[in-house]
Amino acid sequence: MSNQYELAAQKADEIENELKALGHWKNTPPDPAIFVNMGAFGSNTMPFTSWLQFVLIPRIRQIIDEKDKFPGSSSVAVVAYRNLEEDRYETLNRLLSEFDALFN
Repeated sequence: MSNQYELAAQKADEIENELKALGHWKNTPPDPAIFVNMGAFGSNTMPFTSWLQFVLIPRIRQIIDEKDKFPGSSSVAVVAYRNLEEDRYETLNRLLSEFDALFN
């Protein structure tokens, strides 16, 4: 596994752990309808934290498993800072900024 895959896997684990620490991790998957016409970052159908759990993290892990290419850039942190403004999200926002930095 290349260094970028390892770093992305580590960051996905850290983001997952922080979502759990914040109480945002759900143990049951949402209704599949939530993914239909969900819009950018899930904004039409789900909270941003759900999008992280059910879209971003699985996609990161899929890219790693399939040895696929990561996108040329990432702007997840920009959206996070707009959606997660409370102080309690400081660590999550930092982790997402670090994730973005892997690709920018």
